[in-house]
Amino acid sequence: MVRRYGKNVTKNVKRVMKKRKKGTLKSGRSGRKVKSRKQAIAIALSESRRAGKKVPKKGTTKKKTAKKKATRKTARRRPANQS
Repeated sequence: MVRRYGKNVTKNVKRVMKKRKKGTLKSGRSGRKVKSRKQAIAIALSESRRAGKKVPKKGTTKKKTAKKKATRKTARRRPANQS
């Protein structure tokens, strides 16, 4: 079985998670503190991508959001003039 992520990526995620726990991890332009675990992992993976490490391309989220939008539109529809 082939590894999805490189070993250096794992180290990078560990480093970022430690920074988050310490309270020194900040997000991109805004410079706000990162509080969520998921956001910290996303930052680590994007840094690894920029450095050219072995990380899968992001693209799985596009399908999910399209489904969510479709279900929201149908849920919003209400019968006209119901009094």
